[in-house]
Amino acid sequence: MLKVLLICSQNRLRSPTAEQVFADWPGIETASAGLNHDAEVPLGPELLTWAQLILVMEARHRSKLSKRFKQYLGQKKSSA
Repeated sequence: MLKVLLICSQNRLRSPTAEQVFADWPGIETASAGLNHDAEVPLGPELLTWAQLILVMEARHRSKLSKRFKQYLGQKKSSA
């Protein structure tokens, strides 16, 4: 099963919606989080360790993700 993490800023609209859209796809397990500290589900190392594929909503999210969590990303791919 492919573990997909969807990331936006607040985890209030975009990433939770994407999580729901892909939740019923066969072979995919989804989770979502936000990069801001006041996000509904703030991104943390445990979700990054869990994820095999990380999808961000904007290029600036990928940049912020790389700056804040580089040590947890390893060889994982992220895509905007």
